[in-house]
Amino acid sequence: MPISLEEQPFKKLSAIGEFGFISRIASASRQGAGVITGIGDDAAVTVPSPGMQLLTSTDMLLEDVHFRHAWHDPYRLGRKSLAVNISDIAAMGGIPRWATLSLAIPADLSLDFLDNFTRGFLSMAAEHGVSLIGGDTCASRNGLAVSVTIIGEQFPDLILRRSGAFPDDEIWVTGTLGDAALGLKLMENGFDSTQPPESSLTKIEGREYLVSRLLDPTPRRSAGLALAESGLVTAMIDISDGLLADFGHIAEQSGVGGVIRLADLPLSSQFRSLAPSLSIDSSILALSGGEDYELCYTAPKANHEIIVAFMKKCGIEAASVGIVTNLPGVKGVNGDGSPCDVQIQGFNHFI
Repeated sequence: MPISLEEQPFKKLSAIGEFGFISRIASASRQGAGVITGIGDDAAVTVPSPGMQLLTSTDMLLEDVHFRHAWHDPYRLGRKSLAVNISDIAAMGGIPRWATLSLAIPADLSLDFLDNFTRGFLSMAAEHGVSLIGGDTCASRNGLAVSVTIIGEQFPDLILRRSGAFPDDEIWVTGTLGDAALGLKLMENGFDSTQPPESSLTKIEGREYLVSRLLDPTPRRSAGLALAESGLVTAMIDISDGLLADFGHIAEQSGVGGVIRLADLPLSSQFRSLAPSLSIDSSILALSGGEDYELCYTAPKANHEIIVAFMKKCGIEAASVGIVTNLPGVKGVNGDGSPCDVQIQGFNHFI
């Protein structure tokens, strides 16, 4: 159930002002582990766990760049705003602890929208043990802007980076790929996504499932932590821009290349059912589609059976989809071994 905010009769943010809105958020926030001073002072005071190092990541979501009001209901937008940051901590095998939330708010945005956004944000925080410890608000003349900074922690020898992959390591992914990208295609074709489903994601079927994978992604916190603690993995990243582009970051940082087998990409039943009806090349979309927020990681071939058993024990779906090479560049290959003739790059804001 969504966390409740204190009921107020106001409909416009101007009726309560900046500090009134901050007070509403503070009253609904919970002070978690390691928080000495939370919202309300000049700065938050936190204490990391003994022996751990801090992990910090920041993401922005901008109206008409990352989301559209016509497609994104405020509750799931709030959840996603934090989820994408938790995913960054998960990609390094870390434990998410504290977050700040900053909003640039247009004058015509209703208080109801902001309340529902906050409920969504705090529900995601509660699910993953994250404490909201501060942030900022200001006026915007160009749509809603959301900026979140998250701080996690982990023991130094357990932190996973992009730079640890070796030639002949296998390339693995969690979950299924392409769902969020296909959900976006459905919305572009007129699917109504503005009403969140009543049931959990595991019970949603068909088009609703694919759209929810885009609007309400699940950060793989437990999977990232389990993989870090296992000692089986050499490098890891989350898949936000598509597998081809994101593994490319591992390859660049590690000084290696890679080959990804399109036939082995894990696809959901919903994806397999609906992609043909939209005349979409499912393997290309799974290879290049972003915002699934699954994990891509590398591990020695000798660990293959151990990883299969380990992931099954953890209840996490995972698939080996390629191999790390000592030649530069990342490419996809078809089921018959022929090269995929489309080289797709991740989203670039400045092109």
